[in-house]
Amino acid sequence: MIIRSAAAADAEAVCAIANQVIHGTLATFNTIEKTPEQVREQIAAAKGAYLVAEQGGDILGHAYFFPFRSGPGYRFTAEHTIHLLPAAQGLGIGRTLLQALEEKAKQAGIHVLIASVSSANPGAIAFHAALGYAETARMPELGCKWGQWLDTIFMQKILTPGIPAPDSPGKDR
Repeated sequence: MIIRSAAAADAEAVCAIANQVIHGTLATFNTIEKTPEQVREQIAAAKGAYLVAEQGGDILGHAYFFPFRSGPGYRFTAEHTIHLLPAAQGLGIGRTLLQALEEKAKQAGIHVLIASVSSANPGAIAFHAALGYAETARMPELGCKWGQWLDTIFMQKILTPGIPAPDSPGKDR
């Protein structure tokens, strides 16, 4: 298995994985299918921070990070998404993929990486906890899917602990 930057040619496979999650799980509150064009745009916008796990020419999973919020005060914080094919879960592929994504985030100057996890996805909560993510917030009934109110659990990992915050632009001295 290799982890590599996603390419536009991966959009169909990535889209199929994401749409399985959308249609078959409560892991995301999204109910609208992604299109290959949307995925190609996400891959291009990520500028190399969109990764895929590939084995034998097949895409087994994908992960990417994106700004957590707008504004300069959040420029060192990103949120991530990670999805695997069901057959690829529990084999260490997700761990390898997320660790590679964390390295990309560090290289991009990201200090904190956020996971926004559905309360209906205890496997994702355990997965992130095992990789050093701490639950920092639970927002009750934030989402709704399939006639159910679902909580959002925010988990975070400080990627560069002990690193002093850089001076902000325009900061008075």
